Amino acid sequence: MDSEGLPPAFTLADAEVRGLRKDQVYAMLSSGGIERVGRGVYLRPEAIDPAFAPLAAVTAVRPDATLCLTSALVHHGLSDAIAFDSDIAIPRGVRRSAGFAHIAWHSFDRATFTVGREHLQIAEHTTVAIYSPERTIVDCFRLIHREGDDVAHGALRRWLRRRGNSPSALMDVAAYFPPAESRLRRALEVLL
Repeated sequence: MDSEGLPPAFTLADAEVRGLRKDQVYAMLSSGGIERVGRGVYLRPEAIDPAFAPLAAVTAVRPDATLCLTSALVHHGLSDAIAFDSDIAIPRGVRRSAGFAHIAWHSFDRATFTVGREHLQIAEHTTVAIYSPERTIVDCFRLIHREGDDVAHGALRRWLRRRGNSPSALMDVAAYFPPAESRLRRALEVLL
């Protein structure tokens, strides 16, 4: 009994599709071949970068789960924060999956949920979603009351220092979020 044919993060249903019975999954769990990371969700620890383990686990249950806010800033190199929880967005009105540790859930409007949403392959046959640097900065300005002034402005300064980034691309994303657009426009006027 081997976990090699399983994706890096999987559910019991995924294991059953691949011909494994529940007792075989539990045997792999007790032998240390896999880890339980959520209710009915398992992880092959050697098969995935630990930085993406929480997101991959949630994605096994909620394919629309998307890395956002501080966690996305760190991934894009726009923050040096060391987050205790992974920030994960789901569409507003969707039930949050229970049993996951170290996940900070965020509900984003369905109408704008896919704006700036990108896919990243983190292992063979495993793709997760993350918001683009531009969308993440806009979200930080949109939620500045929760994320903090220093986080939003620090990320914007780092992003502007990078070669090839265009304020117009950032404003194109911000156009979907009018309250953030005005805040971001003022910040750009000061920094540029």
